[in-house]
Amino acid sequence: MPQRIEDYGIVGDLHTAALVGRDGSVDWLCLPNMDSPACFAALLGDESHGSWRLAPASGGPCTTRAYRESTLVLDTEWETPDGRVRVTDLMPPRESSPGLVRIVEGLSGRVPVVSDLRLRLDYGRSVPWVTRSRGAVGAVAGPHGVTLSTPVAVEVEEGPTGDVRSRFEVAAGDRVPFVLTHHDSWHPPPEPARAEDALASTLAFWRAWRAGTRYDGRWPDAVERSLVTLKALTFAPTGGIAAAATTSLPEELGGERNWDYRYCWLRDAAFTLLALLGTGHVTEARAWREWLLRAVAGSPADLQIMYGLDGRRRLPEGELGWLPGYEGSRPVRVGNGAADQLQLDVWGEVLLCLDLARSARLGPHGDTWRLEQGLMDFLEGHWDDLDNGLWEVRGPQRAFVHSRVMAWAGVDRAVRGVERFGLDGRVDGWRALRATIREDVLTHGYDARRGTFTQFYGSSGLDASLLLLPRVGFLPWDDPRVVGTVEAVQRELTQDGLLLRYRSDADDVDGLGGTEGTFLVCSFWLSGALEGIGRHDEAVALFERLLSLRNDLGLLSEEHDVAAGRQLGNFPQAFSHVGLVNTARVLSGGMLADDWTLPSGEA
Repeated sequence: MPQRIEDYGIVGDLHTAALVGRDGSVDWLCLPNMDSPACFAALLGDESHGSWRLAPASGGPCTTRAYRESTLVLDTEWETPDGRVRVTDLMPPRESSPGLVRIVEGLSGRVPVVSDLRLRLDYGRSVPWVTRSRGAVGAVAGPHGVTLSTPVAVEVEEGPTGDVRSRFEVAAGDRVPFVLTHHDSWHPPPEPARAEDALASTLAFWRAWRAGTRYDGRWPDAVERSLVTLKALTFAPTGGIAAAATTSLPEELGGERNWDYRYCWLRDAAFTLLALLGTGHVTEARAWREWLLRAVAGSPADLQIMYGLDGRRRLPEGELGWLPGYEGSRPVRVGNGAADQLQLDVWGEVLLCLDLARSARLGPHGDTWRLEQGLMDFLEGHWDDLDNGLWEVRGPQRAFVHSRVMAWAGVDRAVRGVERFGLDGRVDGWRALRATIREDVLTHGYDARRGTFTQFYGSSGLDASLLLLPRVGFLPWDDPRVVGTVEAVQRELTQDGLLLRYRSDADDVDGLGGTEGTFLVCSFWLSGALEGIGRHDEAVALFERLLSLRNDLGLLSEEHDVAAGRQLGNFPQAFSHVGLVNTARVLSGGMLADDWTLPSGEA
C-alpha cells in the first residue's frame, strides 16, 4: 500500500522539492526544477517508478520526525531493536547544481541501514545508464545526468534496472553522508557538495529567513511553518510561487480529478501578497509582484489564469499512461489545460494585487499603471462575458457571481488609483462601470427568497467563493445579504463542519464525474467569514479544527476526506497555507476581516 499523502514531508532548495515518507523513502522529486520531469515518481505508482529509501534495514515507519529549529531541514528517527538512528534530509538553497543531501547518524547501539536508490527519469519511464567513476555512481538518460556520492560501499545491479544499493551499519556517533546531484548530461558531473557544510549553510539560511518574520498573533508555530512552506514553494530565480510541489494527487481516491499544480495561479496572488506583506516578508512579496508583472506583460486580452514558474504561457496538458496513479487514481496529468480557459476574475485579481502592492509601497514600477489601464480597457468590454469561474470547471461557461464581483473589485481599485494615488485615468467612466457591475450582481446574483447570493446567475447552487464578497469590499459584513450568504454556505456546503467548494453534482457545474473532498482554503475562508459576522468563538473553533488536520510536520494538502479522515489533493498546497496565515491574522486582530485590499468605500 502507498503511504498516505500526510505521511510525507517536504525539503527543497527554492527551485524544486522532494517528498520524504515516514519510511525514509523519497518518492517524488523533479530535477532540476519543480515542473521538470520527475526522477522519483513512486508517489504516482510504486518503487519501480523511481524512489530512494534510506532507512534501517528492519524497515517500517519512523518513530519520530520533525523539522530542525523551524527550518526546512528534516530529521527522521527510528528506534529499532539494534539501537536508534537518524536520517537528516535537506536540499541546500541552490547556488550551483541541484542536490539532495541525506545524512545517516547513529544515536545508540549498532543499526544496520539500507540505501535503495532507483533512479527513473521522465516520470518513471526511463531507466538511466548507470556507471561508476572516481568513487561515485553516475546515471545518464537523455539530457539528465545524476551522480551519487557516498563513502560507503555501493553495489550497482547488473541488467536493465541499474538499481544502486548500499548495506552498512552505524554506531553511536557515526555520520554517513549521501549526496545526489543533478547536472546536464553533456557536461562533466560537478563536484558534490560537502554534506556537513551543506547542512550548516542550509540551517543558517533558514534561520536568517525565519528571523525576518513579523508576527505576534496567536498560533505562531503554525503560522511560521506555513510561511516556511510558502517559501519552499518559491522558484527563486523568478519569484514565482507554485500552487503545490506535485501533480495528480487525487481529489477523489480512484477518480479522475487529478491535476498538475506545479505552476503559478493569478487567483492566488492577492492572498499570497497579503500573507507575505502581513508577516514582514517584503522581499518575497516584491519578487512575487515582479513575477506577476512579467508574466502578464503584453495584451490584457491574452491574460491567462496561470503561468509556468518562469512565466511561460504554454502549459499543454497530457497524460502519462504508464503511471497507474496514486492509489489507482487515473489519469496522471502533466501540464494544465485550464491555462486556456477564460476566467474573468483574474483581471480583477491582478488589479487587486497591484493596488495592494501600491498601498504597501513596494516601490514604483514604470509600466504598472499602463498595464492596469489596459486591464481596465478589457474589463469594460468583457466584464459580462460568460466564463469558467475560479474553480476551472470543465462544464459550460456561466455568469459566475464571483467572477463578476472580482471584475467589480478590479474596477474599484482602478478608481482608487486615481482618487487616492493621483494617477491619471478615465475615472468618471470607471465609476459608472463599477456601479453598473454592482447593480447587475445584486439584481441577478442574489436570491432574495433564500436570502443568499448564488454560484452563478440563475443557479440554485452555492459556492464557497461567495464568502469573499465582503473581503473585497463589495458589501459590508453586517449587510443582511452577506450574513445570509455566510449562513447559507455554512448550512448547505459543509460536510462534518468543513466546507466544499460547491456541490459537484448540482447544475452540471464542472463537467466531471465523481466527487471531491472538503476544500481546506474554503474552510479557512469560512472561519474568517464567521469572524466577520461576529461569531468569534465559532470562528476560532473551526480554525483550531483545521489546525488539527495538519500532519505531524504542520503540512496541509488541498483537501480533506472527512469520511476517511485523510488528506487529498496536491501537497503541500500553497493556497491552504496562505489561508491559514491570513485567517490567523484575522482571528488574532492583526487584520480586519475586510482589510484585504483596502477598498475605496463605495456605498
